[in-house]
Amino acid sequence: MKRYSISVVALLFAAPAFAQSAGVDAARGNWQTISNYITRAAEQMTEADYAYKPVASVRSFGQLIGHIAGAQYMFCALITGDSARGEDDIEKSTTTKAGLIAALKGSNEYCGKAYGMSDAQAAGMMKLFGQDRSKMHALVMNATHIGEHYGNIVTYMRMKNMTPPSSQQQSGQ
Repeated sequence: MKRYSISVVALLFAAPAFAQSAGVDAARGNWQTISNYITRAAEQMTEADYAYKPVASVRSFGQLIGHIAGAQYMFCALITGDSARGEDDIEKSTTTKAGLIAALKGSNEYCGKAYGMSDAQAAGMMKLFGQDRSKMHALVMNATHIGEHYGNIVTYMRMKNMTPPSSQQQSGQ
């Protein structure tokens, strides 16, 4: 019985230590998966196809990559308390494949700082689109936003007879 009591007490004290960043860890895992797929897709698409758009009323593939990079800088600057950046700055200023991939990778690296916070930090409040939201809400919203645009990218790649990264055979499978 004494051994059982010690084990229960040890678990009670250990559980909060393991759970300190469970929420941010989950958001980060989702974000890393999607941002990796987007980066791989950006690298796989040809330079010529960066101008591709299925219809005139939507963004080109390159504009999507620029929009994702710009939006990530915007979200993550708000989360970290840095100076806000314009969501469409990159989309409007960078047009080459090399420049857009560099901007995308830069936004991923920059957002890594935001996704590195603890759950306690992520519980902090901030203004997001004029509303009071937790930083965790903004982390999840960023991951959701880029996931939505990865759906666009998948469609563009399929229309170009390409296999999107999420459907490619992974090494070791």
